[in-house]
Amino acid sequence: MTKSLLAAVSAAFLAVAVPFAAQAAEFSAPQKSEIESIVREYLIAHPEVLQEAMAELEKRQTAAEAEKHKDAVKQHAQALFSSPRQVVLGNPQGNVTFVEFFDYNCGYCKRAMDDMMALLKADPNLKVVLKEFPVLGPGSVEAAQVAVAVHMQDKSGKKYLEFHQKLLGGRGQADRARALAVAKEIGLNMAQLEKDIAGPEVKATLQENFKVAEALGLNGTPSYVIGDKVIIGAVGLPSLQEGVNTARCGKPSC
Repeated sequence: MTKSLLAAVSAAFLAVAVPFAAQAAEFSAPQKSEIESIVREYLIAHPEVLQEAMAELEKRQTAAEAEKHKDAVKQHAQALFSSPRQVVLGNPQGNVTFVEFFDYNCGYCKRAMDDMMALLKADPNLKVVLKEFPVLGPGSVEAAQVAVAVHMQDKSGKKYLEFHQKLLGGRGQADRARALAVAKEIGLNMAQLEKDIAGPEVKATLQENFKVAEALGLNGTPSYVIGDKVIIGAVGLPSLQEGVNTARCGKPSC
């Protein structure tokens, strides 16, 4: 075991197993050295404690992060679940809201789209909210700007969903040119689209999405909010379904 790893594990062990560790500042230097020596000898004699201590530390960190996410969701509930700027699919009065933050150039988002569609089709009581979160460069920002303008022409979400599936499911880099080509293909008013892209609403929508994502601590896509739980990454359909069930009935399987 390296010295740095031993120090980290020793710190974890002290935090978990030694109640008086918080009072360590009261010990003299020789006393601290003696304590460290005792801990080191104990860990060497009982290496299984290392795993137990690190597992407990990870458990506490996970719980703290979940509580932090829960508070952030509560504070930003309006922008998350009820913003007039957001795309709403499925049942607007559904008893569970499923929010997805995505980027049109995110490979994981392309695969995750099938998961979202499967939930949408199978669950008549699910409200799905899509939020553009273009974090993968200028092309992603351009594609997101077009997407917001598409939604401005289609508050029902039907045309937006068609656009979303074609652009996210297509090959190659998503950018302004590709996004405009898809919008034209599905029959949108291109003159109005260009006007809306240049207007203030597109910028305001993306700023709102980024502000909420930052508050939630999101740093990648796809990321989800289901009920009061934040899920980061393409976790797959079974995990997403468990999240929906937990939000609906308090357990992974309803």
